[in-house]
This record gives sequence, structure tokens and C-alpha cells, in this order.
Amino acid sequence: MKWISDTSLDHLRAVASHPDFSATKYSLLRELAHGGMGTVYLAEDLELGRQLAIKVLNTPEVSEEMARRMIREARIIARLEHPGIVPVHDVGLLPDGRVFYAMKLVRGSRLDEYALHEKSVKDRLRKFQSVCDAVAFAHAHGVVHRDLKPQNIMIGSFGEVLVLDWGVAKILRESANNSSEAVTLRLSPSESNAQPDSAAPGVEGFTSDGTVIGTPHYMSPEQARGEVDRLDERSDVYSLGAILYFLLTDQAPKGENTNGSNGTQRTELVVKPRSINSKIAKAAEAVCLKAMAHSRTSRYEGVRDLSIDVGRLLDSEPVSAYKENAFEKLGRWVGKNRFLVLLVLAYLLMRIFLILVPRG
Repeated sequence: MKWISDTSLDHLRAVASHPDFSATKYSLLRELAHGGMGTVYLAEDLELGRQLAIKVLNTPEVSEEMARRMIREARIIARLEHPGIVPVHDVGLLPDGRVFYAMKLVRGSRLDEYALHEKSVKDRLRKFQSVCDAVAFAHAHGVVHRDLKPQNIMIGSFGEVLVLDWGVAKILRESANNSSEAVTLRLSPSESNAQPDSAAPGVEGFTSDGTVIGTPHYMSPEQARGEVDRLDERSDVYSLGAILYFLLTDQAPKGENTNGSNGTQRTELVVKPRSINSKIAKAAEAVCLKAMAHSRTSRYEGVRDLSIDVGRLLDSEPVSAYKENAFEKLGRWVGKNRFLVLLVLAYLLMRIFLILVPRG
């Protein structure tokens, strides 16, 4: 009797566990990522001859309601047609009833990996602005991401910036009485207290108050408290501020203990970026901390306002989050007009030299 090797056995198990795509125009090549809710596969479109990524729910038993919700989620994400958001190309059903999504295959590195090699603050800020553009576009279409973090942002092979994982997004739409009706993209109530897996999208359902959705260090205080009804665009602003914090310090935001009114210790504030790296500009720190303000009303009103201030940092212009003194204004002006200053200094030195050197 010939025994099958462990390697061959593992391969057979992997093949057997792959979903059946024989009735579709796609051919699965290999698994890319596996999460608690879904699996991402590298696949080939046999008709167009291109590679793409396909997400499939792990759950083999899918109700008609869940399938309907998954399809609706795909349609919601598909409407976010923006260069910074991974597009959905196709949605369909497998023979076992599972819904799958066919999406653009993203090649590149995550933002946290990119930051390991890119040390220029200006280049990092430019990438951050691109993230803001994509999120602002989603907000304009009534979609709040709710899980923004460096691991959910990809830098493509040509420097393009893509925001991934909209699986726990929150959809805001106006009801008849002009109040915000929150529709939440989620997989199942049993996972309501779990952190979402970046490889797996959720489906539409309703999340009750007390449910914590997001990633520690990057989610807003109201998210951490499970105040689902209070989550809006400013929750994403907080998360973007936390990403900016990471880009400035190379560290995830840390909490700072403060004394509560009853004498207990509580963590509300974040350690200031300049206490980690004193070379960080005060204006950049102020922009970061305003975005991450504990109170929603103290943050930027929208992502575009945050992006504008980041643009001012890049252009050496004053930002709305920080009031400069006269010396700081002068220093910023000199830094911005360094060539002109050097030219004037060179001219003055030449004049002094001509005055002091005796003429024959």
C-alpha cells in the first residue's frame, strides 16, 4: 500500500475545500487570505483573460435572506466608483447558494508596510490626502467606512492609493422624517462583538447599540462605547486622525491616563505625537489631535476639512487647527522661501565683501 504524503494530503484538503466555480466564468488559482467570515481567492476571468480577486463566504449554509443582503451590499460598494476604492466587477451565486464577489486584484503593499520604507513625511502626507479623497467620496454618497486603519489601505505598484474592506460600512440615508436611518453592513449577529476580518466583507443587517465594531487604537471613542446610533462621518475623521498619527510617529495611537471626577483612572486622551518625536511640526501635531478629539464636535466637521489642512501642511501654509506666533510665522515663511532668502543673503554678503575689500 502506498501512503499519501502529508503535503499531498494538505493539498487535497485545500482543493476539496475550494468553492465550486465550475458553473461560472472564473477559475480559482489559489487562496490569498482567509478570515473568520470569508475567504479571498486569486482567480482568472476565463472570458476576459485577466486575474482578479474573489471573496466568498465561508458559511456553506446560506439563507435566501443572507444571499439577498450580500448582493445588496455588493451593489452598495459598486456604486462607489472612485479611483481610490476597489471596484466590484461581478456578483453571483455558487451551486451551494453562497454569494461571491469578483473584484479588482490589488497588487502592492499595505500602508503600514509602505511606511517602513518611505520615511519622507511629505510623501506620507500625500498618500494620506489620497486616502482622505476616497473616504470623502464615500461620505458624499452616504457611506461611512467604520474600520479605517493602515492595514485596510493599499499602495499600488504605481503609487495609487486604495481603501479596502467596506464590509462593516454604515449606510446613512434620510428617512421621511429627516432623521438618519442607519443601515449596517454586517455578516451575522454572532460576530457582532468581534473585530471584523479585513479579508471578509459583511452583509447588510441592523446592529444594536452596545455592539463594538472597529479596531482598537483606530476607532473613535463612540465606537469603542458601542454607540452605533452616534456613528457618522466624524467617526471616520477620528480614524483618519489615528492613521495620520501613525504616519507621523510610526506608532499606533496610545492612550494617556487621566484622573476622572471620582478619582479613578481613565484613558481618554492620546499621547501627543511630539512627545514621541520632537521633530514633528507643531502644526502637524495640532491637525492630528483635532481629528482625534475625544468629543465629536471638536473634530473636523468633515474629511475635506481635514484634507485641506493637510494640504496646507504640504504647502507650508497656516492650518486652521493651530495658531502660530510671530516667530513661527517668520520661520514658516523662511522655510517656504528658502531659495529667495539664500539669494538675498548671497547678495548682501557680496555687497559687504565689495565694501570691505579695498580697491586698488
